[in-house]
Amino acid sequence: MPRGHLHLDPAVRQEATTRLLSIKGHVEGIIRMLSDEGVYCVDVLRQLKAVEGALKQVSSKVLEAHLRDHVATAKERGDVENIVQELMEALKYT
Repeated sequence: MPRGHLHLDPAVRQEATTRLLSIKGHVEGIIRMLSDEGVYCVDVLRQLKAVEGALKQVSSKVLEAHLRDHVATAKERGDVENIVQELMEALKYT
């Protein structure tokens, strides 16, 4: 599929980057927690769950942008089959 004209919306890209940098800081905090021999398992699990939730939010925003900007316009471009196959492949990882 020719992807040269299909790009992630700049606003979504910036928002995802900002959120991922925040998540990175959160993960670094979890790593610091784990260096403490007295860390409580449930505290680590809570923090990991928070990171999972934040990653799901980023994924949801990127998927929403893809659906809005690329899937909804696939017929106009004549690449419906390619877009559907690509999306199905990507959804295997969600």
